[in-house]
Amino acid sequence: MTSAHPFTPPPADAPRRVVLLGSTGSIGTQAISVADLAPGRFRVVALAGGSNTALLAEQAVHTRASAVGIASGTIDALAAAIAERAAAAGVRDYRPELFAGPGAASAVAAWPDADVVLNGITGSIGLAPTLAALGAGHLLALANKESLIVGGPLVKAAAAPGQLVPVDSEHSALAQALRAGTPEEVARLVVTASGGPFRGRTRDRLRDVTPAEALAHPTWDMGRVITTNSATMVNKALEVIEAHLLFDVPLERIEAVVHPQSVVHSMVEFVDGSTIAQASPPDMRLPIALGMGWPARVPGAAAACDWGSAASWTFEPLDEDAFPAIRLAKAASAASPTHMAVYNAANEEAVEAFHAGRIGFLDIVDGVAAVVEEYGAEAPPDAELTLDAVLHAEDWARNRAHRRWGQL
Repeated sequence: MTSAHPFTPPPADAPRRVVLLGSTGSIGTQAISVADLAPGRFRVVALAGGSNTALLAEQAVHTRASAVGIASGTIDALAAAIAERAAAAGVRDYRPELFAGPGAASAVAAWPDADVVLNGITGSIGLAPTLAALGAGHLLALANKESLIVGGPLVKAAAAPGQLVPVDSEHSALAQALRAGTPEEVARLVVTASGGPFRGRTRDRLRDVTPAEALAHPTWDMGRVITTNSATMVNKALEVIEAHLLFDVPLERIEAVVHPQSVVHSMVEFVDGSTIAQASPPDMRLPIALGMGWPARVPGAAAACDWGSAASWTFEPLDEDAFPAIRLAKAASAASPTHMAVYNAANEEAVEAFHAGRIGFLDIVDGVAAVVEEYGAEAPPDAELTLDAVLHAEDWARNRAHRRWGQL
């Protein structure tokens, strides 16, 4: 599959004009700190947020973005918040173009005065903005893994060679390590997992896990959905599928290992027995900076490992009986082009049901497995993947999940 548009990489010797999607979330706020760190390298020109009008207005005034969009809100409310914030900061004559509603992020993603779009939106709602950014010819720094999970062939068809850069720490690590050899020399991709808050627990010991316990991640500070996904290992399952789609390595040659220290972010094993690992203290600013500046690195983006201090790194196999999410995702990915859309949507609904107290922790992945199995008769394996097909599969999965957990 080839892209429908030409792609010219942004120049390396000029400040890159950056669009931030999901600017009020964890990835977006850290991206602004990276841009502040390297003003000669990056200039934020457009922002899109979800529902936090006050923070979005603060970011807009801080960056002087030319375009600002909000998914859950109105243009009038956003304009008023920006005007109030600008007045408080002593900023005059700042009137960006504003967008509001479900299409706001896509409109901002296609903003013409831009070089790179960082998609930090959480969830499959990030697919349309991903396609909009690629269609506009921008370099896409992708932290929204669901774009690839639910619409992999669509995204790959829309992306020209070199246009798509991963931002997830694991996939950024793989992209860096893959520079050490040719595609033909790659034997395996090894994606590391911290093990989350329940590392070492058996399946029986997971039955009574509470939402508060699931959100107590030992390493990363993330939002509710991603943190819960890390506890169930669904997040790692999505990352395995994403690695397969990004780097065209068969699923049977991609595996996950538990590495509690979260310093080695992923590894590439080559055919001669050599393994190249990317290591750095857990800090998302490094892959964010590399994604926005790809392929050049940003000096001082994050702290390096302290090689003068004693440290131990450990690795252990993943207990797939307690955490079957990866095995389930690999089977779903192989079943049909739309099965992963069902997997992802069912999981999003299951996470909400878990935090609402309607289901238990083990019911999250077990419920996803049941919905995926039910979907088997709905999707022919050779069905063509289109955006409409993805949306239909997601709607089907959400409706089935609602019925299963008594939400309708």
